Amino acid sequence: MKIGIIGSGIVGQVLGAGFLKEGHQVMLGTRDTEKPEVQKWKATNAGAQTGSFKEAAAFGEIILLCTNGAVALNAIELAGKENFTGKTVIDTTNPIAAAPPVNGVLQFFTTQNDSLLQQVQAALPEAKIVKAFNSVGNNVMYKPSYGDIKPTMFICGNDAAAKQTVTGILDIFGWETEDLGKAEAAGTIESLCILWCIPGFLKNEWTHAFKLLRT
Repeated sequence: MKIGIIGSGIVGQVLGAGFLKEGHQVMLGTRDTEKPEVQKWKATNAGAQTGSFKEAAAFGEIILLCTNGAVALNAIELAGKENFTGKTVIDTTNPIAAAPPVNGVLQFFTTQNDSLLQQVQAALPEAKIVKAFNSVGNNVMYKPSYGDIKPTMFICGNDAAAKQTVTGILDIFGWETEDLGKAEAAGTIESLCILWCIPGFLKNEWTHAFKLLRT
């Protein structure tokens, strides 16, 4: 597949490298293709391509939204909404506010009954948005290693076929998938980012993941 990534930070770089290792074509979209970290990523990942947000969105058969949550909607505008039409879009973002954590607890700029995914879906009504990869650190997004335990990635979205596609990607990337339903579940999934970060801020522990257990 052709994978277009909107956002050239560490999340986009890690997921892009993972897709390249699995044999896909990847274009990393960035505001500045000359940034040293972008040039380094391209040089160290065979076959990697870089371009503008618009070029990456047009390139991708599947698009990953990997920007800072605060600029996600602006990045979509720069990428051209027409380039998302009909495509599966994996939304990895979290609505983290520009404020320090309080006793290890991040602040969000969304409300309890809203989510960034729903804002993204409203901006892109013709796209198939699926929330995923937002509840773990970038160091374990691709092929996490927890012995015999396969960690759980929680997803949601309104399009069943798109979620099936994302489930297939997650399986290859080393995750089990728990589909929590429609877009209304996104606020809860995004809040897992807050929970995941607390041990990091309080104990400097950043390698954990979630696991759903059933009897």
